[in-house]
Amino acid sequence: MNETYPRGADTASSGPTSGERHGKPGDPGLPRPVLDRFASRLHGRLILPQDPDYEPSRALWNGLINRRPALVARCRDDDDVVASVNFARDNGLPLAVRGGGHGVAGHAVCDSGLVVDLSEMTDTDVDPEGSTAHAQGGCTLGDLDRATQRYGLAAPVGVVSATGIAGLTLSGGMGWLRRKYGLSCDNLVSARLVTADGNLLTASGSENQDLFWAIRGGGGNFGVVTSFDYRLHPVGPRVFLCNVYYPLERAGEVLRACERYVAEVPEEAAPLAVLGRIPRAEAFPAAVHGEPFVALLAVSLGTGEAAAEEGERTLRPLREVTEPLCDLSEVTAYTEAQRFLDEDYPNGRLYYWKSVNAPELSDKLIERLAEHAAAAPSPDSTIDVWYQGGAMARVGEEETAFANRGVPYLFGLEGNWDRETDSERNVAWVRDTFADLRHFSTGGVYLNFPGFLEEGEQLLREGYGGNYEPLSAVKAKYDPGNLFRFNANIQPTS
Repeated sequence: MNETYPRGADTASSGPTSGERHGKPGDPGLPRPVLDRFASRLHGRLILPQDPDYEPSRALWNGLINRRPALVARCRDDDDVVASVNFARDNGLPLAVRGGGHGVAGHAVCDSGLVVDLSEMTDTDVDPEGSTAHAQGGCTLGDLDRATQRYGLAAPVGVVSATGIAGLTLSGGMGWLRRKYGLSCDNLVSARLVTADGNLLTASGSENQDLFWAIRGGGGNFGVVTSFDYRLHPVGPRVFLCNVYYPLERAGEVLRACERYVAEVPEEAAPLAVLGRIPRAEAFPAAVHGEPFVALLAVSLGTGEAAAEEGERTLRPLREVTEPLCDLSEVTAYTEAQRFLDEDYPNGRLYYWKSVNAPELSDKLIERLAEHAAAAPSPDSTIDVWYQGGAMARVGEEETAFANRGVPYLFGLEGNWDRETDSERNVAWVRDTFADLRHFSTGGVYLNFPGFLEEGEQLLREGYGGNYEPLSAVKAKYDPGNLFRFNANIQPTS
């Protein structure tokens, strides 16, 4: 696609501010000596549009995004990030921040501006005795998982290993551990970040507490987070992965059974239901290729030698709801369980997502979920049902910036397709499904699945809930000029 967004998208969070330079995409409008002086101050590299690695440096996981930044600062350390923030601010350049580059809305790259690229800042350090991990801002979930699993520990992160820890954590962070140990942001002990004035600050329970509150759910609005310190929990190294597929026509029965399971068992599992079509892949029996399904996915959370066997018993009810199309459940390493969805989300595919919260699973709502899933124009698109509650809901609504904690169900509406000529139909399916399911919602979205916020400020405020105004005040303190605006953007209080 030639457009950065589907038509009309994201007008709430991508508008220019006063002092911003304008020119053709990729043109910084700055003299070469100015760029040379900036490059000489970096320990990493400054990438320009004429450089051979420019095209890869601007490419994102979501192939729907096509932006041409003027400069990419591939940072190696905190000093590089400080220099980059100061350079963008002092020269009136739009500033985007790239961690893992996996955000579906593509905010990690901007037109005609500077991208602060953290992709080479991937050091990790685990303290097994203190059950904490330090990870730089360019780390992916896979980087963190590999480091922590050496000690049989894990941080609560997401479910696709190529995702960056930064964007995930700053806007919440939901994964297989959410019901037992909470969200990624709930397990954040401290963070280091560069604010709009170029200061490198520590945010924690004892330092810059307002900033620490804000970055746990407020997204990238407050600075460039260069490192995260997480609380770890005993998980693995072997776990049981529930991965069972039922006929879509049994969606009511399956979703209700999962609902009862979540209500009856301890917080040993955080199931995810997926409505879609069986891929034409070798992992699935050929007889069921293309069949509409409702799947139940979950990972057991025990630790030690007997953990996988105990996990199989714990998750067995999810595999015995009715006759499945196929059951690919297995004992596996926790790191492999964290990667088993990766193949569904390859780099360069076209993605357009939205999300909807719901207070209950009514019969009518389940019927509409199944109808919309069956109507998806792409066989790779899905509707995901996240069963919430547990530890993530026990944190008070105002204890962190993350909002809508008490809502028991989140629906992820995932338009995933490969050909640009199919974009209009797939975007329309997501938008139509979103508009219909909103009738069953009391409001709110998950800001890691925002898609493109065409709906403007109303939906943005729903995502932050009652925390929006306090967040706006923190924004005014640390970024009054809204330098960090390529995100689910909070306007600073006047």
